Amino acid sequence: MNYKNISLLIIFLIISTVYSTANWSSENNLVSKDIELVTIDEYQSDNFSTRVRFIVIHYTSLDWENSLKVLTKPQYGVSSHYLIPESKDKSYPEDNLLVYQLVNENDRAWHAGESQWEQRTNINDQSIGIELVNTSECFYEDQNKNLDYASNYICSFYDYDPLQIKLLIKLVKQIIDANEEIKPTYIFGHSDIAPERKSDPGPKFPWQLLHQNGIGAWYDNPTLDRYWREFNNNEAPSIQQIQCGLKRYGYNIDITSTMDKQSFYVIRAFQQHFRPWKSDGIADIATAATLWSLLEKYFPKSLDKDMNIICSND
Repeated sequence: MNYKNISLLIIFLIISTVYSTANWSSENNLVSKDIELVTIDEYQSDNFSTRVRFIVIHYTSLDWENSLKVLTKPQYGVSSHYLIPESKDKSYPEDNLLVYQLVNENDRAWHAGESQWEQRTNINDQSIGIELVNTSECFYEDQNKNLDYASNYICSFYDYDPLQIKLLIKLVKQIIDANEEIKPTYIFGHSDIAPERKSDPGPKFPWQLLHQNGIGAWYDNPTLDRYWREFNNNEAPSIQQIQCGLKRYGYNIDITSTMDKQSFYVIRAFQQHFRPWKSDGIADIATAATLWSLLEKYFPKSLDKDMNIICSND
């Protein structure tokens, strides 16, 4: 075979290979493109905000060892950004309490579930979840026809470890400093955003102590006293007004003008947060005075000149 024939054979083989490759790529929906690499330079925009708006506090209802297992193993399907142990837990292996980060703050932990605050329902997308090791727990008898929603449960709530709370305060302050979107009313418990499903962190959680350390919302005592006297001496707010007030504060509640099941759960959650010594779900005058005090402090535009709540079901 001479050189000319060899050259023709090589050309034929190259053309055949190219055609075969192109045909295979076409059949398998593969497209190759030459893309010019672009050099990326940084120029910081002022138009952005952090992902995090909320901080949600939970209790685990388990000891340290089981809390860590549930929050990290795939078969349980739940997680939190942080887990803080408590003293005297025999399953905790360290001598000193430490804060454990389980999920990066930039990532979405699975801690809030079906929940709502204000008009926001994707709480997991916008929050940092903090679990506290504490064995408080509630039990429900949903199928017992002899019990209604106000009596079909029993709870055991236990005090929080002061050292654990000290670590929590330090952690939350750091989170707030890094996320300017977090307002005082955006720091709440799981029961605040899912009142029919959850009771944590429960009435033993020291919300007032956190407020004294610059964290979260709390009412002013003189304002509370003023509203308490006003409601005792004159007409107390109706259940419709209380529903409106809870909704304006952030709770997910429909304005039905009836003391119904949803109202019981939301009022109980509100009381566990702000009146933990009496969290029975009953909308008494002291509960109303507490709610009005908080609205005046954090949502003053929600009250008209007669201190009635401007109401809307939206």
